[in-house]
Amino acid sequence: MDEQLIQTITKLVMEKLQAGDQAKQQDVPVKLYSSQASGALIESSKENDAGGQVTFHKIAEGKVAAKQPSNKEPVVEKETELAKELQSKTPARIAVGRAGSRPKTNTWLKFRLDHAAAVDAVYGEVPDELLKELDLFQVQTRVKDKEEYIRRPDLGRKLSDEGKELVKKKCKSSPSVQIVVSNGLSAKAIEENVEDVYLSLVQSLGNLKIETGTPFYVDKGRVALMDEIGEVLQPDVIILLIGERPGLVSAESLSAYLCYKPRIGTIEADRMVVSNIHKGGIPPVEAGAYLGTLIQKILKYEASGVSLVKKEG
Repeated sequence: MDEQLIQTITKLVMEKLQAGDQAKQQDVPVKLYSSQASGALIESSKENDAGGQVTFHKIAEGKVAAKQPSNKEPVVEKETELAKELQSKTPARIAVGRAGSRPKTNTWLKFRLDHAAAVDAVYGEVPDELLKELDLFQVQTRVKDKEEYIRRPDLGRKLSDEGKELVKKKCKSSPSVQIVVSNGLSAKAIEENVEDVYLSLVQSLGNLKIETGTPFYVDKGRVALMDEIGEVLQPDVIILLIGERPGLVSAESLSAYLCYKPRIGTIEADRMVVSNIHKGGIPPVEAGAYLGTLIQKILKYEASGVSLVKKEG
Protein backbone atom coordinates (compact mmCIF):
# COMPACT_ATOMS: atom_id res chain seq x y z
CA MET A 1 0.00 0.00 0.00
CA ASP A 2 1.14 3.53 -0.75
CA GLU A 3 2.99 4.96 2.31
CA GLN A 4 1.39 8.37 1.94
CA LEU A 5 -2.10 6.81 1.96
CA ILE A 6 -1.28 4.90 5.18
CA GLN A 7 -0.12 8.10 6.85
CA THR A 8 -3.31 9.89 5.78
CA ILE A 9 -5.52 7.12 7.16
CA THR A 10 -3.56 7.02 10.43
CA LYS A 11 -3.88 10.77 10.88
CA LEU A 12 -7.64 10.70 10.28
CA VAL A 13 -8.14 7.82 12.70
CA MET A 14 -6.14 9.47 15.46
CA GLU A 15 -8.15 12.68 15.07
CA LYS A 16 -11.36 10.70 15.43
CA LEU A 17 -10.11 8.85 18.49
CA GLN A 18 -8.92 12.03 20.17
CA ALA A 19 -12.27 13.66 19.57
CA GLY A 20 -13.90 10.79 21.45
CA ASP A 21 -16.05 9.70 18.55
CA GLN A 22 -17.04 6.11 19.40
CA ALA A 23 -19.93 5.55 17.04
CA LYS A 24 -20.51 1.95 16.02
CA GLN A 25 -19.86 2.75 12.40
CA GLN A 26 -18.41 5.94 11.00
CA ASP A 27 -17.48 6.70 7.39
CA VAL A 28 -14.29 8.76 7.24
CA PRO A 29 -13.60 10.50 3.90
CA VAL A 30 -10.14 9.64 2.47
CA LYS A 31 -8.42 10.89 -0.65
CA LEU A 32 -7.02 7.96 -2.64
CA TYR A 33 -3.59 8.72 -4.00
CA SER A 34 -3.35 5.54 -6.05
CA SER A 35 -6.03 3.82 -8.08
CA GLN A 36 -4.43 0.50 -7.05
CA ALA A 37 -5.39 1.22 -3.45
CA SER A 38 -9.10 1.00 -4.21
CA GLY A 39 -10.42 -2.33 -3.01
CA ALA A 40 -7.30 -3.09 -0.96
CA LEU A 41 -7.54 -4.57 2.53
CA ILE A 42 -5.98 -3.19 5.71
CA GLU A 43 -5.38 -6.25 7.86
CA SER A 44 -3.79 -4.56 10.87
CA SER A 45 -5.73 -3.16 13.81
CA LYS A 46 -4.90 -0.65 16.54
CA GLU A 47 -6.04 -0.26 20.14
CA ASN A 48 -7.90 2.93 20.83
CA ASP A 49 -7.62 5.07 23.97
CA ALA A 50 -10.33 3.04 25.71
CA GLY A 51 -8.45 -0.20 25.13
CA GLY A 52 -10.82 -1.55 22.46
CA GLN A 53 -9.99 -2.63 18.92
CA VAL A 54 -10.79 -0.50 15.86
CA THR A 55 -10.70 -2.67 12.75
CA PHE A 56 -10.45 -1.15 9.27
CA HIS A 57 -12.13 -2.93 6.42
CA LYS A 58 -12.07 -2.65 2.65
CA ILE A 59 -11.33 0.75 1.11
CA ALA A 60 -14.02 1.59 -1.42
CA GLU A 61 -15.16 4.82 -3.12
CA GLY A 62 -12.71 6.92 -1.15
CA LYS A 63 -14.02 6.00 2.33
CA VAL A 64 -12.73 3.88 5.18
CA ALA A 65 -15.31 2.13 7.37
CA ALA A 66 -14.24 2.01 11.01
CA LYS A 67 -16.08 -0.55 13.11
CA GLN A 68 -16.19 -0.03 16.86
CA PRO A 69 -16.51 -2.97 19.30
CA SER A 70 -20.12 -3.91 20.06
CA ASN A 71 -19.62 -3.79 23.85
CA LYS A 72 -19.12 -0.03 23.78
CA GLU A 73 -22.17 2.25 24.19
CA PRO A 74 -22.45 4.55 21.14
CA VAL A 75 -21.76 8.19 21.93
CA VAL A 76 -23.93 9.28 18.99
CA GLU A 77 -27.05 7.77 20.55
CA LYS A 78 -26.36 9.60 23.82
CA GLU A 79 -25.87 12.89 21.98
CA THR A 80 -29.12 12.39 20.04
CA GLU A 81 -31.09 11.74 23.24
CA LEU A 82 -29.59 14.82 24.90
CA ALA A 83 -30.40 16.99 21.88
CA LYS A 84 -34.02 15.81 21.85
CA GLU A 85 -34.35 16.51 25.57
CA LEU A 86 -32.98 20.05 25.18
CA GLN A 87 -35.21 20.73 22.18
CA SER A 88 -38.27 19.69 24.20
CA LYS A 89 -37.50 22.33 26.83
CA THR A 90 -37.02 25.42 24.66
CA PRO A 91 -38.18 26.89 21.35
CA ALA A 92 -34.61 28.16 20.74
CA ARG A 93 -32.69 26.87 17.75
CA ILE A 94 -30.42 24.25 19.30
CA ALA A 95 -29.08 20.98 17.90
CA VAL A 96 -30.66 21.68 14.51
CA GLY A 97 -27.73 20.12 12.64
CA ARG A 98 -26.14 21.29 9.43
CA ALA A 99 -25.32 20.24 5.90
CA GLY A 100 -21.56 20.65 5.66
CA SER A 101 -20.82 24.20 6.79
CA ARG A 102 -24.35 25.42 6.03
CA PRO A 103 -27.72 25.21 7.81
CA LYS A 104 -30.12 22.53 6.65
CA THR A 105 -32.74 23.68 4.16
CA ASN A 106 -35.69 23.40 6.56
CA THR A 107 -33.76 25.22 9.30
CA TRP A 108 -32.80 28.02 6.92
CA LEU A 109 -36.33 28.45 5.56
CA LYS A 110 -37.79 28.55 9.09
CA PHE A 111 -35.20 31.18 10.05
CA ARG A 112 -36.13 33.33 7.04
CA LEU A 113 -39.83 32.96 7.84
CA ASP A 114 -39.37 34.04 11.47
CA HIS A 115 -37.14 36.94 10.42
CA ALA A 116 -39.78 38.14 7.95
CA ALA A 117 -42.44 37.93 10.69
CA ALA A 118 -40.25 40.07 12.98
CA VAL A 119 -39.81 42.72 10.26
CA ASP A 120 -43.56 42.76 9.56
CA ALA A 121 -44.24 43.20 13.29
CA VAL A 122 -42.03 46.30 13.46
CA TYR A 123 -43.31 47.92 10.27
CA GLY A 124 -46.94 46.84 10.59
CA GLU A 125 -49.87 48.98 11.76
CA VAL A 126 -52.56 48.31 14.34
CA PRO A 127 -56.00 47.97 12.64
CA ASP A 128 -58.29 50.98 13.15
CA GLU A 129 -61.18 48.56 13.71
CA LEU A 130 -59.51 47.21 16.85
CA LEU A 131 -59.04 50.69 18.32
CA LYS A 132 -62.67 51.55 17.60
CA GLU A 133 -63.84 48.30 19.17
CA LEU A 134 -61.92 49.10 22.38
CA ASP A 135 -62.98 52.76 22.22
CA LEU A 136 -59.39 54.04 22.22
CA PHE A 137 -58.73 57.42 20.64
CA GLN A 138 -55.33 57.80 18.96
CA VAL A 139 -52.49 60.28 19.44
CA GLN A 140 -49.02 60.56 17.92
CA THR A 141 -45.55 60.97 19.34
CA ARG A 142 -42.99 63.34 17.82
CA VAL A 143 -41.90 60.60 15.41
CA LYS A 144 -42.70 61.20 11.74
CA ASP A 145 -42.32 57.67 10.34
CA LYS A 146 -41.06 54.17 11.18
CA GLU A 147 -37.52 54.83 10.04
CA GLU A 148 -37.22 57.83 12.35
CA TYR A 149 -38.89 55.83 15.13
CA ILE A 150 -36.15 53.20 14.92
CA ARG A 151 -33.32 55.74 14.69
CA ARG A 152 -34.62 58.22 17.30
CA PRO A 153 -35.98 56.50 20.43
CA ASP A 154 -36.00 59.88 22.20
CA LEU A 155 -38.75 61.20 19.90
CA GLY A 156 -40.93 58.20 20.76
CA ARG A 157 -40.78 59.24 24.44
CA LYS A 158 -42.63 62.51 23.83
CA LEU A 159 -46.15 63.29 22.66
CA SER A 160 -46.63 65.59 19.71
CA ASP A 161 -48.04 69.01 20.57
CA GLU A 162 -51.39 68.03 19.03
CA GLY A 163 -51.35 64.72 20.89
CA LYS A 164 -50.66 66.40 24.22
CA GLU A 165 -53.55 68.82 23.74
CA LEU A 166 -55.89 66.00 22.76
CA VAL A 167 -54.96 64.00 25.87
CA LYS A 168 -55.62 67.04 28.08
CA LYS A 169 -58.97 67.62 26.39
CA LYS A 170 -60.32 64.03 26.35
CA CYS A 171 -58.84 62.34 29.42
CA LYS A 172 -59.94 62.46 33.04
CA SER A 173 -57.42 64.28 35.21
CA SER A 174 -55.77 62.66 38.25
CA PRO A 175 -57.31 59.17 38.00
CA SER A 176 -56.13 56.30 40.19
CA VAL A 177 -55.08 54.30 37.12
CA GLN A 178 -54.36 55.47 33.58
CA ILE A 179 -54.29 52.76 30.88
CA VAL A 180 -52.25 53.49 27.75
CA VAL A 181 -51.75 51.23 24.72
CA SER A 182 -48.93 51.57 22.17
CA ASN A 183 -47.66 49.48 19.26
CA GLY A 184 -44.04 49.99 20.34
CA LEU A 185 -41.91 47.62 18.28
CA SER A 186 -44.65 45.12 17.43
CA ALA A 187 -48.02 46.06 15.99
CA LYS A 188 -48.72 42.33 15.76
CA ALA A 189 -48.48 42.03 19.55
CA ILE A 190 -51.28 44.60 19.94
CA GLU A 191 -53.41 43.02 17.24
CA GLU A 192 -53.14 39.52 18.72
CA ASN A 193 -53.21 40.17 22.47
CA VAL A 194 -54.37 43.59 23.60
CA GLU A 195 -58.12 42.96 23.44
CA ASP A 196 -57.98 40.03 25.88
CA VAL A 197 -55.46 41.74 28.17
CA TYR A 198 -57.32 45.06 28.19
CA LEU A 199 -60.81 43.65 28.81
CA SER A 200 -59.53 41.33 31.53
CA LEU A 201 -57.61 44.21 33.16
CA VAL A 202 -60.62 46.54 33.13
CA GLN A 203 -62.81 43.83 34.65
CA SER A 204 -60.19 43.10 37.33
CA LEU A 205 -59.89 46.79 38.28
CA GLY A 206 -63.69 47.08 38.36
CA ASN A 207 -63.97 44.10 40.71
CA LEU A 208 -61.33 45.69 42.96
CA LYS A 209 -63.21 49.01 42.83
CA ILE A 210 -60.19 50.87 41.49
CA GLU A 211 -60.96 54.02 39.49
CA THR A 212 -59.63 54.20 35.94
CA GLY A 213 -59.08 57.16 33.66
CA THR A 214 -59.77 57.54 29.94
CA PRO A 215 -57.70 54.96 28.01
CA PHE A 216 -56.06 55.89 24.72
CA TYR A 217 -53.65 54.59 22.05
CA VAL A 218 -50.25 56.10 21.20
CA ASP A 219 -48.76 55.39 17.80
CA LYS A 220 -44.98 54.72 17.79
CA GLY A 221 -44.51 55.13 21.52
CA ARG A 222 -41.61 54.16 23.79
CA VAL A 223 -41.76 53.02 27.42
CA ALA A 224 -40.57 56.30 28.96
CA LEU A 225 -43.52 58.05 27.29
CA MET A 226 -45.41 57.23 30.49
CA ASP A 227 -43.36 59.93 32.27
CA GLU A 228 -44.72 62.76 30.11
CA ILE A 229 -48.24 61.33 30.32
CA GLY A 230 -47.81 61.34 34.09
CA GLU A 231 -46.93 65.03 34.00
CA VAL A 232 -49.99 65.83 31.88
CA LEU A 233 -52.65 63.73 33.66
CA GLN A 234 -51.18 63.29 37.17
CA PRO A 235 -52.45 59.70 37.72
CA ASP A 236 -51.42 57.55 40.67
CA VAL A 237 -50.46 54.63 38.43
CA ILE A 238 -49.85 54.33 34.70
CA ILE A 239 -49.96 50.96 32.98
CA LEU A 240 -48.58 50.88 29.44
CA LEU A 241 -49.47 47.90 27.24
CA ILE A 242 -46.81 47.92 24.51
CA GLY A 243 -45.51 45.63 21.78
CA GLU A 244 -42.16 44.02 22.61
CA ARG A 245 -39.16 44.00 20.32
CA PRO A 246 -39.78 40.92 18.14
CA GLY A 247 -37.40 37.97 18.13
CA LEU A 248 -37.00 34.83 16.06
CA VAL A 249 -39.20 32.79 18.43
CA SER A 250 -42.13 35.20 18.78
CA ALA A 251 -42.99 38.40 16.93
CA GLU A 252 -46.25 39.00 18.82
CA SER A 253 -45.19 39.29 22.46
CA LEU A 254 -46.76 42.04 24.59
CA SER A 255 -45.37 43.74 27.70
CA ALA A 256 -47.15 45.66 30.47
CA TYR A 257 -45.08 48.41 32.13
CA LEU A 258 -46.32 49.86 35.44
CA CYS A 259 -45.12 52.83 37.46
CA TYR A 260 -46.34 54.69 40.53
CA LYS A 261 -46.71 58.43 39.84
CA PRO A 262 -44.31 58.55 36.86
CA ARG A 263 -42.94 62.01 36.14
CA ILE A 264 -40.16 63.46 34.00
CA GLY A 265 -36.91 62.16 35.49
CA THR A 266 -38.33 58.87 36.79
CA ILE A 267 -35.55 56.26 37.00
CA GLU A 268 -35.92 52.82 35.41
CA ALA A 269 -35.67 51.11 38.80
CA ASP A 270 -39.08 52.54 39.67
CA ARG A 271 -40.77 50.80 36.73
CA MET A 272 -41.99 47.22 36.70
CA VAL A 273 -42.80 45.01 33.78
CA VAL A 274 -44.79 41.87 33.07
CA SER A 275 -43.48 40.59 29.74
CA ASN A 276 -43.89 37.66 27.37
CA ILE A 277 -47.68 38.01 27.16
CA HIS A 278 -48.87 35.95 24.20
CA LYS A 279 -50.37 32.55 23.43
CA GLY A 280 -46.99 30.82 23.81
CA GLY A 281 -46.11 32.65 27.05
CA ILE A 282 -48.39 34.20 29.69
CA PRO A 283 -52.00 33.81 28.46
CA PRO A 284 -53.45 37.30 27.75
CA VAL A 285 -56.63 36.87 29.85
CA GLU A 286 -54.61 35.56 32.80
CA ALA A 287 -52.14 38.45 32.43
CA GLY A 288 -54.94 41.04 32.56
CA ALA A 289 -56.35 39.60 35.80
CA TYR A 290 -52.89 39.48 37.39
CA LEU A 291 -52.12 43.07 36.39
CA GLY A 292 -55.23 44.23 38.28
CA THR A 293 -53.99 42.67 41.52
CA LEU A 294 -50.50 44.09 40.90
CA ILE A 295 -51.93 47.60 40.53
CA GLN A 296 -53.83 47.09 43.79
CA LYS A 297 -50.53 46.29 45.50
CA ILE A 298 -48.81 49.35 43.98
CA LEU A 299 -51.60 51.62 45.25
CA LYS A 300 -51.49 50.02 48.69
CA TYR A 301 -47.74 50.54 49.17
CA GLU A 302 -47.56 53.73 47.07
CA ALA A 303 -44.48 52.40 45.29
CA SER A 304 -43.40 50.41 42.25
CA GLY A 305 -40.27 48.68 41.02
CA VAL A 306 -37.40 48.29 43.48
CA SER A 307 -39.15 50.59 45.99
CA LEU A 308 -42.15 48.24 46.07
CA VAL A 309 -39.92 45.23 46.71
CA LYS A 310 -38.27 47.05 49.62
CA LYS A 311 -41.61 48.03 51.18
CA GLU A 312 -43.00 44.49 50.82
CA GLY A 313 -39.87 43.04 52.39
